[in-house]
Amino acid sequence: MDPSQRSNPQAAGPGRLILQEYESARGMLAGLAYRLLGSWHDAEDVLQEAYVRWSAADRADVAEPRRYLTRVVTRLSIDVLRTRSARRESYVGEWLPEPVPVDAFELDDVSMALLHLMERLTPPQRAVYVLRTAFTLPYDEIAEILDRTPEDCRQLFRRAQHALDEDRPRYRPSTAEQRQLLVNFVAAARDGDLPRLESMLKESVTSWTDSNGGRRAARKPVTGRQKVAHFFAHIYAHPDLTVTPIELATGPALKVVVRGNHHVLVLDTDGELITGIRVQANPAKLSAVEG
Repeated sequence: MDPSQRSNPQAAGPGRLILQEYESARGMLAGLAYRLLGSWHDAEDVLQEAYVRWSAADRADVAEPRRYLTRVVTRLSIDVLRTRSARRESYVGEWLPEPVPVDAFELDDVSMALLHLMERLTPPQRAVYVLRTAFTLPYDEIAEILDRTPEDCRQLFRRAQHALDEDRPRYRPSTAEQRQLLVNFVAAARDGDLPRLESMLKESVTSWTDSNGGRRAARKPVTGRQKVAHFFAHIYAHPDLTVTPIELATGPALKVVVRGNHHVLVLDTDGELITGIRVQANPAKLSAVEG
């Protein structure tokens, strides 16, 4: 639960000011934590711990609340990323970011594809990349946040760019384009129209599914136009299939229910063809978009 929901907003004195300062920065901090972690569950834990530390901080040591909170959230997120990396070996199948509603927090110009790609970065690389690209912080300030030198941070940023460059999405479709693409894709798959479905897919298209063993699903990426077309035609050609458009913080998506199980479908495109498909079917990662 968010600290603001546990506290009495009418409380007087220093406690109220502490809460107000935190609340004024919370949207930005939530967007930062989610970009760093790709998990709303983990981001909420980080925000709660950040509030605890903020409440206990010596105000004489805090010149700028937002800068202080940014440093705390970033460092806590790096700790979570390191711990998660150690646990990843026991994860069943592919790991994908957790979908969250569009109104969950402040988040601009980030896609599910980019969040997924950032999993290949080290925690410090990811922190520098997010702080530099999403928040346009100068290297001096990033260095202070990470307790590194500015030159170290420049090197980390260059390595992050190099790791992402080849596969980073180059085209960002409009909301209307993305919605229509989703509708057309599911319609073709539901009808079992393989020629139409294949005509929408790039030859090198890849589909990733995250279920962590909680659903019967592909544990490895499916790659290639024909394989991906047959894969989704097999899944979606079912009389009980229902789809609901949803708006995520990362863009339009569909909530799909088939055979009593539901998942969230997100598509990538180069402006002409579908280049990537992400299916979030892990029950533990769907709570934010259920209902």
